[in-house]
Formats: sequence, C-alpha cells, structure tokens
Amino acid sequence: MKQFALVSALAALGTVSASPTATEKEPPSKRANLPTVTVSGNAFWADKERFYIRGIDYQPGGSSADTDPLADKATCTRDIAKFKELGVNTIRVYAVDNSAKHDDCMKALEDAGIYLVLDVNTPKYSINRSKPGPSYNTNYLQSIFATVEMFAQYPNTLAFFSGNEVINDQKDTDLSAPYVKAVTRDMKNYMNSRGLRRVPVGYSAADVASNRLQTANYMNCGTDDMRSDFFAFNDYSWCNSDFKTSGWDQKVKTFSTYGLPIFLSEWGCIKNRPRKFEEIAAMMSSEMTSVYSGGLMYEYSVEGNDFGIVKISGNTVDTDAENGEFKLFASALKDNPAPTGAGGAATTTHSVSCPTKGSDWNVDPSLVPSMPQQAEKFMKNGAGGGPGLAGSGSQDASDSGTATASVTGGKASPTGGGSGGKSDDDSAAMSVHAGMDKAPVVVCGLTLFFTLFGAALL
Repeated sequence: MKQFALVSALAALGTVSASPTATEKEPPSKRANLPTVTVSGNAFWADKERFYIRGIDYQPGGSSADTDPLADKATCTRDIAKFKELGVNTIRVYAVDNSAKHDDCMKALEDAGIYLVLDVNTPKYSINRSKPGPSYNTNYLQSIFATVEMFAQYPNTLAFFSGNEVINDQKDTDLSAPYVKAVTRDMKNYMNSRGLRRVPVGYSAADVASNRLQTANYMNCGTDDMRSDFFAFNDYSWCNSDFKTSGWDQKVKTFSTYGLPIFLSEWGCIKNRPRKFEEIAAMMSSEMTSVYSGGLMYEYSVEGNDFGIVKISGNTVDTDAENGEFKLFASALKDNPAPTGAGGAATTTHSVSCPTKGSDWNVDPSLVPSMPQQAEKFMKNGAGGGPGLAGSGSQDASDSGTATASVTGGKASPTGGGSGGKSDDDSAAMSVHAGMDKAPVVVCGLTLFFTLFGAALL
C-alpha cells in the first residue's frame, strides 16, 4: 500500500503541466547603480517601475558611417553632456566596432542614467536582403556574437536589434524574414548558452504599411526561442498633426493585443518645421501607454538627410541649429514626464499566429534556417574577438559555412554545456523556455507531501 501511494503521488506530480501565468517582473542586476531593464508582460521595467523609452537615435556621421561614437571617449562625453540637457534616458546606436573598447563611454552613459539600444549589425556584417541565404553565414554570426558578448556585460544595455529595415517595400525582401528570425534565435541561444545576461532581442521594422503587421506577427509567432522579446518600428506619419490625423490611434488599436513590448525605433517627421515633438505627449498619455513603451526620436546630429537637431563641428555642438529643435525637444520631454504606475500594461506575454502567405507576404511560417554547423562551436567556446568595422565583411563569405537545412516548429539552435544562463535575478529578457504557472507546482507539492505522509502512516 505504501508503494502504491508513493507511485500515485509521483504520478500526480508528473501529470501537472505548465499553463499561462502572469509574467513576473524580474529583479534588476545587483551589480550596478543603474538597474537593468527587463521585459514583463507587454512592457519594460526597471527596478520594479514601468520603463518608457524617451530617447534619441545617435550615430554622428550617419547610420552607414564606419565610425563608432562609443569607442571614443572625447566624442561620447561631448554628446552625453547634451543628452543630459535634453533629458533623454535612452540612445540608439546603429553600428559599433566590436574590436574596440567601450568601457569608458558605457560607464559615462550609466553615470548619466542613460541606456543603450544597440544594432548588432554593421554595413559589412549584416543580412543582405537581396541574397539572405549566403549572407547568413558563420563569419556573420561570429561578428554579431562578439558584439553581443561585449555589450551584454553592461547593465545599461537595454536591448539588441537583430535587424533594421531588412524587410521593406521592395519586392521579395520579405523572403529575408526567416533569416532575421534565425538571427534572433541564435542571439538568444548564444546569451543563454554562454551564461550572459539575457538582454532583450527584437527587430526594428521599416515604416511600410503593407507588411508592418505581417512582420510584427511573424516576429512574435512560433516557439519562445524564435520569438522576439519586443517589436519596434519606424513611424514618420505624425507631421505636426495629431493623434487621429496621423493614424496613430488605429495603430494602437491594431497592436492592442500583440503580447510583447512595442516602441518606435525612429519617429519625427520633418515635413513641417520646426518640429513641435507633440508625439511625446501622446506616447506618455493613457491613449498609448497600454500598448507602446515610448520611442526614439530621429535623430541627434544633422546628417545628409537633414533630420538632426544639432550640428557638430570638431568638438563643438551647435544646439541652436535647425530652428531651435534641440530646445523644443527638451521642452517636450520636460513637459511630458513618464507616467507613474503600470500605465495599463498587460501582465502576461503571449505569442500570436504566424501570418499566412499573401501578395505582400510570401513566407512559409513553419520553416526557419538552422544555424550553420560551423558556428555551433561559438555556443560553447565563445565568439572571440570581433572583426571590427575594418573587417573584410561577411556578406560574400558563404564559404565559411551557411545553413544547410531549415528547422520546423522552432527547434532551438545548438547550445553548449547546458549552463542555462545565469540565475533569474540577473536575467533581462524572457527565457527561451516557456513560463510556468507556479500554482500547480505548489498544489502538486502539497499533494505529494500529504500523500507521502499518509503513506508513511499505512
């Protein structure tokens, strides 16, 4: 009888399965003054407070320039002083040199209370939207893994972009979507297998209405290891207009049940200048906070496209350029502080159905390229030093090893050692494993205890 009771108890334990539950806000890292930002539900959190991205895009010389503003202390400290004047809490950098040191600039940003959203690709090391298959290769993954390993150590690295506008309004660029999804998977698995802080990984989509929703849903469908931790898109539809005229009200409605944090990776139409930056008031209002987590205004320095709010000459930054938009942006941030409380954020995160094939989306939802076999060694041994901005590039390096098959249903790419990453109190993104409801485990534990106790009396 005791043996039967014991077997029954263990069987009861085995039949309890995970079920959806409210996502708990992860504790911040204890190793830094600035709390790490984590993902919970459909929002970001810092030190148990809802975190809104109130930032600016930053790449002096332009996003295609072969310069790294975070590798030069004089450059970054010059501009960080201006970031503090603006009152931003986040910057986005489009490319960094993964062969250079970044400790000084990252510490200066941390001391200023500023987080970094980082694109891991560079002009030479990125997915080629016209030939995605050959460009998804071992040399490419070595470069992005080196960047991930370098920046995951900093507590103020808020998020990584696995791709930027790879899918756009050009014909057949949607065929590159599975490769972006594979990169997202590989980055998440790399951080997990290497025991790094799991920095949130997501995609920055182009301002293309015809496939924006399909792209968003594709990045949030399938198994957890392939799903993005957030979704961001560029939006220039508000041109000194208002919430409804710009169509932002409809976008909020469209993404109201998306299940992941959403923010604008670029915003700031320049059709009517000076810009008033009234978008900030909307983003910080109850009309948007239940769905959006802020955004990054495009951009800091005046480049060839004339979007910037300062002009840089040597070590001099002119904040009176561009019709005084520097001061207008600072005022908009000051006049519209981040709201307190949860802002209507959802308490659970969830996937969505993969988009079906259509005229604007010709992607098989079930197939994603497997990671090149030659890259599997990085999961266990690390990527080593990065090639930097001066490297020979990876887009034509298919001989380094490419995907030879596709995986179905979200099979994880190989991980090394089974370390499972660091403990939950240092995790900044959703685990690659599905969340589990604790209530059944507690009930099951009590059931096991009392059954065993009863068995002992028999």
